Amino acid sequence: MQCDYFDAGVCRSCSRMGEPYPRQLESKDAWVRGVLAPAGVHSWDPPHPSRESAFRNKAKLVVGGTSAAPTLGILDPAGRGVDLSRCGLYLPGLTTAIPELARFVTSAGLTPYDVPRRSGELKHLLLTESPDGELLVRFVLRSTAELPAIRASLPQLTAALPRLAVVSVNLQPEHKAIIEGAEEILLTERETVPFRLGDVTLHLGPRAFFQTNTAIGAALYATAREWLAPTRGEGAGGEGDVPTQAPPSGGDGRRPQTVVDLYCGVGGFALHLAAQGRDVLGIEISPAAVAAARESARELREAAEARGEGLGRIDFMVGDASSATGAAGDPDVIVVNPPRRGIGAELADALEHSLTPRVLYSSCNADSLARDLARMPSLVPVRAQLFDMFPQTTHHEVMVLLERR
Repeated sequence: MQCDYFDAGVCRSCSRMGEPYPRQLESKDAWVRGVLAPAGVHSWDPPHPSRESAFRNKAKLVVGGTSAAPTLGILDPAGRGVDLSRCGLYLPGLTTAIPELARFVTSAGLTPYDVPRRSGELKHLLLTESPDGELLVRFVLRSTAELPAIRASLPQLTAALPRLAVVSVNLQPEHKAIIEGAEEILLTERETVPFRLGDVTLHLGPRAFFQTNTAIGAALYATAREWLAPTRGEGAGGEGDVPTQAPPSGGDGRRPQTVVDLYCGVGGFALHLAAQGRDVLGIEISPAAVAAARESARELREAAEARGEGLGRIDFMVGDASSATGAAGDPDVIVVNPPRRGIGAELADALEHSLTPRVLYSSCNADSLARDLARMPSLVPVRAQLFDMFPQTTHHEVMVLLERR
């Protein structure tokens, strides 16, 4: 991939820009394998590649410049705005939307936040594009001073961007290097955009998490399904069979496989695994994410019933995933997909001393993953794969299947 911003030295966020993609993927895969080898991860599938460009479903844009001439991109070392509106990593819908949002900043009279002077209002614009091309836009403001201007001019923006579905304002009053604050103000009737991934539809609101690369996120969930396909004695009719309806416990001695998804977010892993007839519980600290996951579960069940099929139990609860093993019990599988810091000592120790036979760990940080695996010696890595969620960078996503020794 070629990038004018990188070539001009304006943006160096993509540290591997210009390197042939096959070499990038090979090097990244080798590095991750080296980091995880001391933790006993030796059985690897080939790395899952991505598109080299036009893959990002999110744009996190710092707003700089002036109301008359705003910049949407990053800040230079002096705190001045650098416009990156033509970044080649974004999906086409984002590329189309960014210039329209710049024009909206001007027409609505919004004042970009000046970091060196600590003045102004509009700090960031956060955009998400769904697989259907719908848009979610968040205005991050220092205060509510310019909220009336955004409300008044919103019809103008929706006319310019017909696929705009959800708009909100986030308040971040502090002068800190953080993107968003705690308060979110919804400006549209709709609260979420659907992320349709095969037979599962997730619902993303303004604060919801989904992987930056939609295609790789879908591949991650599909691989989890494959690796955790129920086997005989776990609700399947035969070795490797995938049931469409979970058989009841008792009778022939078979029962649905039970799965607990910690850090479940809006239910990506949980719902994809539930679709195979398992009893699933997702645990997430965000009430909004849990509400969205429950809505997706309702739709998944209705679709199955319309086909004359059944599903196992699906539930989601609000809780701290790092200390939720008491509520989880000892299911057949525990899925963890933590932030970059990893699951930490408390949860790693709990998993080590649990009776759960299999753990699926999805990580965006091989270093923290290696530390966590070292605390769980009785859980042996049996399969691993790199997913190139972030081409042109050194960042990565890796998934490891662990089985109790």
